[in-house]
Amino acid sequence: MTDPDTREPAYRRVLLKLSGEALMGDEPYGISRAVLERIGEEIREVAAAGVQVAVVIGGGNIFRGVAPAAEGMDRATADYMGMLATVMNALALQDALESQGLPTRVQTAIGMQQMAELYIRRRAIRHLEKGRVVIFGAGTGNPFFTTDTAASLRAMEIGADVVLKGTKVDGVYTDDPVSNPDAMRYRRLTYMDVIAQDLRVMDATAITLCRDNRLPIVVFNCVKPGALLRVVMGEDEGTRVEAEEAKP
Repeated sequence: MTDPDTREPAYRRVLLKLSGEALMGDEPYGISRAVLERIGEEIREVAAAGVQVAVVIGGGNIFRGVAPAAEGMDRATADYMGMLATVMNALALQDALESQGLPTRVQTAIGMQQMAELYIRRRAIRHLEKGRVVIFGAGTGNPFFTTDTAASLRAMEIGADVVLKGTKVDGVYTDDPVSNPDAMRYRRLTYMDVIAQDLRVMDATAITLCRDNRLPIVVFNCVKPGALLRVVMGEDEGTRVEAEEAKP
């Protein structure tokens, strides 16, 4: 086996999309410090390999706790509340990364200068070039758009080579791998496969943005130790979505 220290990463710059639920661990909602630290370690390993890392995080782990109160609420208002939840997650991840010695910046699509920088594309790229991890909070800054769409948009703006979609399963399968042990993991899918089969890798707007700009997506298990580094090194980990013929 090749010494990982001598290998060249498959990507120069990546956009890591994490769901808010990935930060919960075994809790019903909120943030697990243990999970934060583990994700921080994974990101630190990738950064140490010379890869520039940007992150977009969802807010479901926090918004879930207030969701009952949001029922019947105006959609735009509820979406703004969700954006604030993503900023809370971004600050928590920043703290976890910096406690491990990794310089980090949080940029938000909505101005809150006491806590984070306002998103400026050129400044974000400059941070990445200097070896800092950049965490994008508050989605796109607009209601009715998901953090999946924000991840695709930011990835294209900063010139990322790939969107890495972190989930709790190690890729996209032909069937539910829990109920069907014969389910096979797709190593490759096309953008149209994802849309036509409603595979819910990301929302349709995000998939369409990636398709139109030929930006590949890799779906992988973000809680699996070492999975992020293996994806970045180009190993057979997760499912790659791109403009190629699908192969289980």
